[in-house]
Amino acid sequence: MAHRPRTLPAALALVAALAACAPDGPAALQSAPLGGVQSCAPGAITGQGSSAQANAVNIWIRSYQAACPDAAIEYGSIGSGAGLRAFIAGTGDFAGTDALLTAEDQPKADERCGQAPAIHLPMVVGPVALAYNVAGLGDLRLSPATIARIFAGTAKAWNDPAIAADNPGATLPPTPIKTVHRADSSGTTNSFTSFLAATAGGDWSFGSGTSWKAPGGEERRGNAGMAAAVTQTDGAIGYMEWSYAQANNLDTAKVGNSAGQFVELTNQAAGRAVATAEVSGAGGDLRLALDYDTTTQDAYPVVLVTYEVVCAKGTRPASLDLVKGFLAYTSSPAGQQAVTRLGYTPLPEEIRARVATTVSALG
Repeated sequence: MAHRPRTLPAALALVAALAACAPDGPAALQSAPLGGVQSCAPGAITGQGSSAQANAVNIWIRSYQAACPDAAIEYGSIGSGAGLRAFIAGTGDFAGTDALLTAEDQPKADERCGQAPAIHLPMVVGPVALAYNVAGLGDLRLSPATIARIFAGTAKAWNDPAIAADNPGATLPPTPIKTVHRADSSGTTNSFTSFLAATAGGDWSFGSGTSWKAPGGEERRGNAGMAAAVTQTDGAIGYMEWSYAQANNLDTAKVGNSAGQFVELTNQAAGRAVATAEVSGAGGDLRLALDYDTTTQDAYPVVLVTYEVVCAKGTRPASLDLVKGFLAYTSSPAGQQAVTRLGYTPLPEEIRARVATTVSALG
């Protein structure tokens, strides 16, 4: 029989004490925010998947477990594709993903849920940074076509004419360009290539998807692997969820949008790109359609929405209350704000409220 949630007392001083004992990691991950958790349930649940959301999930877990000491939550940062495969196989209670279930995999996920649908719950926005490490190069502006030329291998040095055209008056070094892309099935790759496919025209002929298709470059697993490769290599550039660029003090490019602006990556700029997103799923399936070709003023166009995939009905009874309690916190205003300092952007309020309502109806 499922355990029923208990209501929290107002005082949550225990949060700070337990957060101080958190494992080592980026400085921003060392303390969990106070408060915000509305109800607790005992038990143990597991999830796995997207590395792009891992920093956010770690903060959410630490906050929730500090407030709810009888709860045990584990999350494995194994990549979106592997996380979805594990969920379909019945491993874990939820999957984190930046890529939607395919038409082929949706029926398999539904079957895992006992024929109730597996649904997508958008949980936070993770801007995709173009992080670079080039000695002697200061601020950098890159249009979609130039980004495509760089990652397709057409632009081979940092003083390439296409880069010079985006950066008039800048002194560009002749350093060879060394691109870094994901080796694993990745929702970040899907978002980045979807942006290029929508905006770069004939300069990008490799389509979009969770697997990297363009030739050349160095491949690394996970956002952490991407950040490490760029940090260690002069001339390198790679795409990664913004929090990883921040944690490694990497420079990030201003990216051209379809309004003709080169936009610096900020929470506000990424939020403008997502503000026009529309729910494209049916019922409780809240998958979003993003417009990478947005003409919204001052919008940073390379963004991903990271989801939790769960069973609308059919979650095992021993886990249900804890799944609902944890996701109720992550989708609350407090949970959304807790991860902004890591480089994540909160969901638009209308979407956040729909997620919270859907979480409350999980069965």
